[in-house]
Amino acid sequence: MSQQSKLRIVHCFRSPVGGIFRHVRDLVEIQNAQGHEVGILCDSTTGGDFEDKLFEELRPSLSLGLHRIAMRRAITPGDLVTFYKTYKKFKQLRPDVLHSHGSKGGAYARIIGSALQVSGQRVARLYCPHGGSIHYDASSLKGKLFFFLERAMERISDRLIFVSRYERDGYSQKVGEPRCPTSLVYNGLQKDEFKPVVPQKDAADFLYIGMMRDLKGPDLFLEAFAGLVNTSSKLLRAHMVGDGPDKDKYIALAQRLGIANRVTFHEAMPARKAFAMARCVVIPSRAESMPYIVLEAIAAHVPILATRVGGIPEIFESEQEVLVEPDNARALQKAMADQLAAKNQNKLTASRATKLKKRFSVQVMADSVEKAYYASITRRP
Repeated sequence: MSQQSKLRIVHCFRSPVGGIFRHVRDLVEIQNAQGHEVGILCDSTTGGDFEDKLFEELRPSLSLGLHRIAMRRAITPGDLVTFYKTYKKFKQLRPDVLHSHGSKGGAYARIIGSALQVSGQRVARLYCPHGGSIHYDASSLKGKLFFFLERAMERISDRLIFVSRYERDGYSQKVGEPRCPTSLVYNGLQKDEFKPVVPQKDAADFLYIGMMRDLKGPDLFLEAFAGLVNTSSKLLRAHMVGDGPDKDKYIALAQRLGIANRVTFHEAMPARKAFAMARCVVIPSRAESMPYIVLEAIAAHVPILATRVGGIPEIFESEQEVLVEPDNARALQKAMADQLAAKNQNKLTASRATKLKKRFSVQVMADSVEKAYYASITRRP
């Protein structure tokens, strides 16, 4: 297949929220502009009004359509029904490329893609973990199971795409050195995302934005903020933006910590709109791969505090000292207190944005992924 050939590409992933969904949307829009036919297959039980709106904005770029099937996070007997429905849909769409994201989407696309190959259809099977199972402890029973499955799935993978060195190295250490071709492709941002966001006049002091689940550390944010409220003479305020299965738990935690009147919870919204609501973004994650929200905040010239996990140190190349010890509310509280005492940071945030722009471009990301597609197709027997 020549580099000029247009492809039929289907992106398969489970949950249409967070960084994976952002990654897929960026790829879909550019791949459509490049002349490829593109479709999405994902879970129908997750996401809300905000995600539905994003899907509607994306529909003009989806010439192969949007297909949503119930796809549970855990492995259940219901997967058999989902596998059958997904197989029928993929067979109908006849993709040249099945690009899967996350462990569940990766399993579906690679197994079904292999079945399509047996039936005579030429399809390249690419998989991007986006952290996924790599976050598990290698010594745990669950970790050993998932790493065994990841290793087995390599045999039906044409290429692995990693979004950070951390993810690539973690895979090699926990699963094993990949036995199929790999690519390292950083997430990228649009040009408009590098315009500075100006805080509102009534901006709060801190913002948490992300999934409401323990892996992302909203509980650490609340504990650190409560400690700050109890030791500061200022009337501190914070916003928490996002949806997720544990949101009610964090609302209850804010009440128990006595800061319910200082923290306002919001549903998911565009990141730049949320950035304007506060003077500092806090990313207290316990695990990450290459989080878009960190890239977006830096590009928007917003002061940011982030933990030293996953691919985040790769973003802060020359500023490792500013990263916070993970899973440590006391360390986070101190960093937030230092941030309150910091003077004008315009020069620092502008410098960070300039450096970021040279390294994380959405066009570079899409071009690199396209090269990976063609390389995977041409090596197929």
